[in-house]
This record gives sequence, structure tokens and C-alpha cells, in this order.
Amino acid sequence: MRNRIIAVAAIAAAITVPAVAAQAQTVGVVRGGPPVAVDEDGGIAVEQRPAFREYIVRERVPNYTIPDRVVVGTVLPEMGVTYYDVPQRFGATPYRYTVVNGETVLVEPRSRRIVQVVD
Repeated sequence: MRNRIIAVAAIAAAITVPAVAAQAQTVGVVRGGPPVAVDEDGGIAVEQRPAFREYIVRERVPNYTIPDRVVVGTVLPEMGVTYYDVPQRFGATPYRYTVVNGETVLVEPRSRRIVQVVD
């Protein structure tokens, strides 16, 4: 009986975890780490992205190079990366932006974790 309860609980957990991750719009896997699901509500809205990319080009934001792929969940190094505030006209967001490997990314300032790759 106990084994049946444990099996049912394991199956329920296996079904629930992907469903929770599917509710977020972005899921990334960090090298050997667990999946990271990020809700993009705090990021740059889809309709604002072209204007935001133009802004980045105009500002000539320097590019920082890392050896890994740029994906949601990657933690950037403490040293060498400069983070910038997102202008209010692109929406209120708690995140900052920078350019990594030629891609504009939003980063959670305290953890330095990439939360959105602005495409």
C-alpha cells in the first residue's frame, strides 16, 4: 500500500513540474543545472523590442564575450560586465540590460542571472 502511494505521488510530481514550466514563456537549461522558468512579464514587451534594439545600437553599448551560449538562466561573471538601467519608455522593469556575445539580455541585478534574451 505504501509503495502505491509513493508511486502515485511520484507520477503526480512528474506531471506537475512540466505544467508549471509550461506556464512561463521562457525555459532555459544552464550547463548541468536544473531548468529555469522565467515569466517574461517583467521583461521587454514584444512590441517594444525593435525600438529597444535600435536604442542599444544608438547607445553603442559595449559587447561582453563569454565562452558559453547566451541562454536564460546563465549567470554572468561579477567582474567585467557593465549593466545599464532600462529606460522607462520601454516599460517598468526591475532588470538591467547588457550585451553578451552580440545579444542584448536582461539581467536580474543581484544574481546577475539572464532573465530574457531580447531577440
